[in-house]
Amino acid sequence: MNSKKNYYVRVRGYIKKGKKQYYSNWSACAERIVWNSKWEFAGFSKIHTDSTTLYFSNVAKPKNKTVCINAGHGTKGGESVKTLCHPDGSPKVTGGSTAAGATKAALVSGGTVLNDGTAESKATLKVAMTVKEKLLKAGYNVLMIRESEDAQIDNIGRTVYANNNADYHIAIHYDSTSSNKGAFYIGVPNIKSYRNMYPVSKNWKKHNKLGQNLVWGMKKSGVKIYGSGSMAIDLTQTSYSTIASVDLEVGDKKSDHSSKALKKIADGIVKGMNK
Repeated sequence: MNSKKNYYVRVRGYIKKGKKQYYSNWSACAERIVWNSKWEFAGFSKIHTDSTTLYFSNVAKPKNKTVCINAGHGTKGGESVKTLCHPDGSPKVTGGSTAAGATKAALVSGGTVLNDGTAESKATLKVAMTVKEKLLKAGYNVLMIRESEDAQIDNIGRTVYANNNADYHIAIHYDSTSSNKGAFYIGVPNIKSYRNMYPVSKNWKKHNKLGQNLVWGMKKSGVKIYGSGSMAIDLTQTSYSTIASVDLEVGDKKSDHSSKALKKIADGIVKGMNK
């Protein structure tokens, strides 16, 4: 493959019975998206050697909108390298995985481990793959950041990919608590200096609206919701996002992550997107 070219691929299955062959429908067409160093904020990313894949919905009436699904974590070596929390170099205004007042954060943290021993990175990947199929069937194009256990793309790189190839960015995570607290989204802190910082200043209302709609959709689908459905934290993702973007915590370490539970989450995300 030529690393400087994009490739479009679709596949279909078949089975041969006697002298006849029977074919399935064609899969969604897919485009390989490679890193572009000229993208805004690209210079802040330090790990971006892997490409992403953009899948095109093949339904009769497509939405003509692209949703980036970002399975949280899953970048080997990401914890050992740091970059700026904010593009202007200012310190974090709230604590989280990185303490308030810090100016640098790990490129990609290792994530937590669910109570049954499943690594968060594996759990989020299962969610992401389920959501991908549901969104494609609903008519949305889907940009997949990660479809394997390791993707060499850091958090800023993932955000930059989403900014330039999607209309919405949803990062999937599990919270580190063990109380089966339910799902929620990370909202934008109501702190003037942060909301006035570019690109947060241009997009924080979009971020919060996306999160509210996703939580609404999941609640409608029977997913347990934590409190009011949001928690305000200063995230690297939000700090670099130029499109509607949220970190969606679909549960915590104690949450059910069976196929049945994941289908509820995926159905809820589609409902939220439609709203």
